[in-house]
Amino acid sequence: MTLTPEALVRDHTIYSCVMGSRAFGLATEDSDTDRRGVFLAPTPLQWRFDKPPTHVEGPAEEQFSWELERFCELALGGNPNILECLHSPLVEYVDDTGRELLALREAFLSRRVHGTFVGYARTQHRRLEAHARRHGAPRWKQAMHLLRLLTSCRDLLRTGRLVVDVGDERERLLAVKRGEVPWPRVEARMARLTAEADAALAASPLPEEPDRARVEDFLFRTRLRSALSAVEAPDADDEVVQRVVRPRGGVR
Repeated sequence: MTLTPEALVRDHTIYSCVMGSRAFGLATEDSDTDRRGVFLAPTPLQWRFDKPPTHVEGPAEEQFSWELERFCELALGGNPNILECLHSPLVEYVDDTGRELLALREAFLSRRVHGTFVGYARTQHRRLEAHARRHGAPRWKQAMHLLRLLTSCRDLLRTGRLVVDVGDERERLLAVKRGEVPWPRVEARMARLTAEADAALAASPLPEEPDRARVEDFLFRTRLRSALSAVEAPDADDEVVQRVVRPRGGVR
């Protein structure tokens, strides 16, 4: 079995969505359509020396996909981009395995998000400050998204729910993108949101750690189903796979 990265995305995607400004409710006429997805590399590919890719860029423009195991690893670590991908309001495709993944959304959430969201925001803030010093103004679009991320983090810690769409904050954030809000005011707002996220941490309804065992069980069952499917396929010709997955006397 040999599959190109493009074929993995084309034929084995379990979940795909639109992210970026369109998912955040911040799209304007010139906004791109950023697509993100998760594919399940067939289990027999995992048993070879040359492993399938952990991610694939393309084949369409502005498209990026992760293999399921890598996606779960990043989500368990509290990666902001991955967690928001799981909560996109703009789902374009989902199969039965993808629905199982979406049903696990809460299992990935924990108080770890404080460190990952705020840590990412602080890194981006330093870059915005450096750009402002060199060019006299920050990148306003990035400043807008940084405020959005900090707001999302604060509300997630307060409520235990991750909401991607900015809702009523749309016009206020777009004013930042247009450069209509002075940089000192934007920085003050960032500082306030960070402090509010810090304050929300101690009383957050989120658990201390994500439910790794639940996610691992899902991944194991998914890999097993994929292996059995490969064995039962009409064109299955990998005798080694058949002996490993289906020993004499059936699966045990």
